[in-house]
Amino acid sequence: MLEYAPSSRLSEEELAKEFSTSRTPVRRVLARLESEGLVESVHGVGTIVTDPDIGELVQIYHLRMELALLVGKLSPIPRSAEDLERIRALIARCDEEMKNPTQRAFLHLNMAFFTEIRAFTGNLPLREISERLYYQVVRVVLKMMPKLGLAEEYSAFRNEMQAVLSAAEIGDWEAIGYIRRAHISMSFHRMMAYAERSERSEEPTKA
Repeated sequence: MLEYAPSSRLSEEELAKEFSTSRTPVRRVLARLESEGLVESVHGVGTIVTDPDIGELVQIYHLRMELALLVGKLSPIPRSAEDLERIRALIARCDEEMKNPTQRAFLHLNMAFFTEIRAFTGNLPLREISERLYYQVVRVVLKMMPKLGLAEEYSAFRNEMQAVLSAAEIGDWEAIGYIRRAHISMSFHRMMAYAERSERSEEPTKA
């Protein structure tokens, strides 16, 4: 889903070629994505990546902020030295990518870090819900990325990863939830500010 912005058309045949598989498993995956509201089948058109409206986006972000607090409270899983080293590697990767930032690299880095965060809790329902909401939001990030300050987003994301790592190093799992909530909230407010400025710039100039 990281490669396809909202309103993009998905081709079963092209996806099968891309992932070197038959169309049957692709069809099953698309059916699952449709059940989760990430794509929709349009008669005569095909499968389209859905584009949530602003009201839906606000609700998703608010829920993500509250769920973030539960990561450090519901069945937290202590991180091993290897786990922490992977986060350090992501921070180093971020530093390298910031020299020549690209939208695709940022989204893949973000997804890799989300995978690490998701593993902080052993509560499976929380994991599943968090993942579903994450992929609903990442579609919008992909759509808005050309309007967002990529360098600014990289910097904010690096700060988040470093703060999470610092808390994990001392075993403060509850703090990680608050850190995540704060950064999700700031990300949401940046997106809303960008959207508002974009709308103003597109308004016709009055004579």
